[in-house]
Amino acid sequence: MAEATIKPATDRILVLATESCAYPGADTVGQAHMSYPANVYVMRVPAPVLFPEQFYLRCFEKGIGGVIVMACGTDCPYESAYKRLAARVDGLYRTMKGMGIDPRRLRLTSICTVCSGAFLKEVNQMNNLLQQLRAA
Repeated sequence: MAEATIKPATDRILVLATESCAYPGADTVGQAHMSYPANVYVMRVPAPVLFPEQFYLRCFEKGIGGVIVMACGTDCPYESAYKRLAARVDGLYRTMKGMGIDPRRLRLTSICTVCSGAFLKEVNQMNNLLQQLRAA
């Protein structure tokens, strides 16, 4: 018997964008007048590793459909922060699965300062996924 999966309450997408890499990448999207879904909310953060596991779970509890953590990857200015963040997200995937939350609703990706195409790809993929999950 398949486990019940909790559907996203909304199609809202929260993007946690690092101020040194991903946020400037997101900013280039705006500067180039490229469009992305209106349900995407970008929050500039110093380092997503500062957010505890409970933050992400509460986002889903409060109605956020998907969370994309856009970080600097291995180019992170904070020593070993990306490695710790990746480990935290891996643990969250297991927790989410156990709670019946589709782990695809949380993504970790590396975005550079000029990666407007990658930014758009990530938000559009998450938007499509949330629409599919809500329709299922």
